[in-house]
Amino acid sequence: MKLRKITLAVTAVTLGLVAGNSFAAGGGHAHGSVDDSVIEKQRSMLAKNTAGKGFGPQSPRDIDSVTGENGRMFNTAPASTEMNLCNIHFHKNAEHKGGEFNKYAGNGDGHGYQSGYKYSGQLSKAELMPATEVCPSKHGGLSVGDTIEVHYVHSTAQIQPGPTLGACLSDAIKNPQLRVETQVYVLVNDNAALDFEHLTKHGKKNGLHQPLNIPTNTGVPVQYAGSTTGPGYNEKGSPFQVSWSVRPKVAKVNISTVGNWCKGNTFNEDHGHGVRNLVMNPKLISAIN
Repeated sequence: MKLRKITLAVTAVTLGLVAGNSFAAGGGHAHGSVDDSVIEKQRSMLAKNTAGKGFGPQSPRDIDSVTGENGRMFNTAPASTEMNLCNIHFHKNAEHKGGEFNKYAGNGDGHGYQSGYKYSGQLSKAELMPATEVCPSKHGGLSVGDTIEVHYVHSTAQIQPGPTLGACLSDAIKNPQLRVETQVYVLVNDNAALDFEHLTKHGKKNGLHQPLNIPTNTGVPVQYAGSTTGPGYNEKGSPFQVSWSVRPKVAKVNISTVGNWCKGNTFNEDHGHGVRNLVMNPKLISAIN
C-alpha cells in the first residue's frame, strides 16, 4: 500500500499525494541486486528509528507465524462488506510471506524492486509459454510466471473509488478505519485462467462500493493488525493503522488481462509497485489470534 507524502496537522491528517500508487511509501530507482548487508542495515535503521516511539504493528509480515510482541492496540476495522472500496493496486512479488508464496525473490535493488516473495508452486510448460511483457515501467514489466500481490483497500469514509490513498479519505473523515483484502496471483499464459479485469471489477452492493469478484476459494484469510507498506518504510515506521486480511493460496491469472487492466482503470494504476522488506522484528509485529 503506497503513500507518497504525509503532512500531519493537530486535528486532521492532510495528504499531499503525487502521481503513483495509493497506499505504500515509494522507494528509489536503483537496479541490480544488493548485498545482504544493505538489507541488514535497513532493518537496523528501522529498529533504531522506531524504538521507544510508540509505533503500532507494522506490515508486511510472515502470515504463517502467529507470534508478535507489539501490543499497541487499535480497533479492528469492520468487515470489508461493511466498508467502501477506495483503491485497488498491486505490488510485483508478494509483500507478505507465507501460504503458497514463501519463495524469496532475492534482495533486489535495495529500494523495493525485484524483492519480495514468489509463488512457491509449480506451473506447467503450457502456462509458462512466453508472452508479451505487460505493465512496463522503469523497473521492468510483468512476465509469465511473475507473482503479484493485489491490495483491495477499504475505508469507513463515504468516498468514491479512485487513485491514491486520498481516495480513502473524505472532507468529513480524515482518519477512517482501513482494511486491506489481499490476494496473491501468479501470471500465466492461459486463456482459461482468471481474468484480471473481472477480478478487479467493482460496483455498488448494499449501498457500498465493493470489489465484486475477489476469489473465494483461496483459503481462509489470515487477519491481523498492521500498517501501510511500501519500500519507503524500509527504514522508518508507518504511522497508519490497517486491518489486514491475507489469503494464503495463490490464484492463476491470464497475463494478457493484467496488461489490459494496466492500460486503463479507475485507479490510474499502470505498473507493479515495489515491496517493503518483510518486517521480522517481533517488537514491530502483532500477535495473530
